[in-house]
Amino acid sequence: MQTTEASTPPAVSPADIKWQNGHPVSEGFGDIYLSHGDGLVEARQIFLTQNNISRRFQTVGAGESCVIAEAGFGIGLNFLAAWQAWQQTRTPEGAVLHFISTERYPVSHQDLSLILCRWPELQPLVDQLLAHYPPAVSGLHRRQFDGGQVRLTLYFGDTLPALDDMVFRADAWFLTGRAAVQNHGWWGPELADTLSLHSNKGCTLVADSLPAADTLAALASAGFETQPTSSHQKATGTLVADWRPRQQGSADEAAPPSRSVTVIGAGVGGSLLARNLAERGWSVTVLDRANSPGSGASGNSQGALYVKLGVDFNHQTKLALSSLLYSQHFYTEHASTDWHQTGLLQLAWNPQEADRQARFCERNNYPECVVRPVDCQEAGVLTGSQVKSGGLWFEGGGWLQPKALCQQMLNHPNIQCHFGFQVTRIMPCNGRWHISGQDSPEWACERLVLCAGDQTPVILSAFADFRFKRIRGQVTQLPAFSLQSPKAVVCGPCYVNPAHAGYSLTGASFDLHDPCPDIKLKSHADNLDQLESILPDIWTTEKPCPESLDGRVAFRCTTHDYQPAVGALTDQGGQTLEGIDMLTGLGSKGLTYAPLLAEYLADEISGQPRALPRSLITRLLPDRCRVPAQRQSA
Repeated sequence: MQTTEASTPPAVSPADIKWQNGHPVSEGFGDIYLSHGDGLVEARQIFLTQNNISRRFQTVGAGESCVIAEAGFGIGLNFLAAWQAWQQTRTPEGAVLHFISTERYPVSHQDLSLILCRWPELQPLVDQLLAHYPPAVSGLHRRQFDGGQVRLTLYFGDTLPALDDMVFRADAWFLTGRAAVQNHGWWGPELADTLSLHSNKGCTLVADSLPAADTLAALASAGFETQPTSSHQKATGTLVADWRPRQQGSADEAAPPSRSVTVIGAGVGGSLLARNLAERGWSVTVLDRANSPGSGASGNSQGALYVKLGVDFNHQTKLALSSLLYSQHFYTEHASTDWHQTGLLQLAWNPQEADRQARFCERNNYPECVVRPVDCQEAGVLTGSQVKSGGLWFEGGGWLQPKALCQQMLNHPNIQCHFGFQVTRIMPCNGRWHISGQDSPEWACERLVLCAGDQTPVILSAFADFRFKRIRGQVTQLPAFSLQSPKAVVCGPCYVNPAHAGYSLTGASFDLHDPCPDIKLKSHADNLDQLESILPDIWTTEKPCPESLDGRVAFRCTTHDYQPAVGALTDQGGQTLEGIDMLTGLGSKGLTYAPLLAEYLADEISGQPRALPRSLITRLLPDRCRVPAQRQSA
């Protein structure tokens, strides 16, 4: 019987569905996923109609959002019904539907497809949901649909801990009996208080089954007033309530005073953030010292979508996994011309890495669609190369064209770019941020975000010293005729991408104490030696001469703990500075981290539900990167 979570993280136990007389039934709980009537009609009549969803959608303004929260995603029928209703409503520019749901036992992709095919009118939406349905791993998953107008936040795990870990306020609640069955004891005072903390003014709640008297009392104590029972409620046995707290201690999300922002930096992080906010209806100005987008660390012609998942499933690993899964979804949806999903192999290239991978496999349980071990023979088949060892195969991995991605992201009518703007100083004055530039007129704005990579410490020098590291990286560009190009990304002490447009990129060097911006022959030679150590038969004739090769030098920015720095900037006393945020410290994993972190920071800036859980947000705050002595003396 299905009663406990999968014992090894990060996998969660899927719903154990059996089919009885054409109906999907949970084997462990005896719960029927579909009633004998029309489930879509019931979803509309019970949850949409009684929560006044149509009226709510019609009153959402430009740049605003409507937030529906649900306990018990199940087959996603309530989400699909709400999504369809949203599409049928003429919403203004930048309006967003956020649908937030929890699920303890996710329905498998195969079962979901079999069940949802019953409603042909939903098929276009079902196809999109299935294409981006998260794998069965624990935690928070964010997905975008309809160009970001619809955002699904799906948390796989127990309902109460999931709600406590998420940051949002709901305009309407959908509570399903299935969630009550799967989360023993959840109908009670703790749930009522949690719902209250996550409710906006004017929030309504609909449950498709009547709770016990003590639960009704707990809901009333938390501010939920039961509406007069209608004949429909009597017939369906549903509960409808309005949230009217006696004390207004739980305030609504603060609406931003204006919807304009200046972003310093046109690399991957800055470009993705600018586009994210622009699609939510914000007016965005981008300043960059170069003459075109993606000219710093984001300027390479190829970049691998790469993370190294930890042996222990800790918070660092959770962030890496969430970023990897979200970026794969994001690039497939938004950057199809620049994204090449070839798969990626992390070789067990030496005894130490082989041991690490063995311990990783022993201690973790990942779905095979995320990562799986492969032996030497299978690794060779998957990559089309003569590899020396097996490794970890990431089916959804691949590579991107970063510079082209930056250019594409900044091509939006709500984004204005000013290139050749070398920022020398930022200072607050009279509620605005004043930005001074070398040989450029001063710029002032109410909201500012620093996405300046390795230039961030220089820009912030007037405020404090930060523990950021500037790391030189040189890549080597190999002519396609010189190597037997792999058909997937191969990683070891270096990486090599499949050939594209006549060239294949390998590298990059890791020069922590080298400030030289020029191409070095030694770095080329080191890159070639590392590549040859993992793919000894890669050359078509003989190893290229370093003097004959081109390449590129850029400087990564990372933090003292090698985790990104994202969120509001604080003063030396730890107080939040109004109107300034940071997105930096992505190191060599910028292509993987940037989409999710840009999504989260855009949520934060616009006051919308967050794409990261609290447990990760607190570990990314920039304040931790201050030099400790300054914090102690402040």
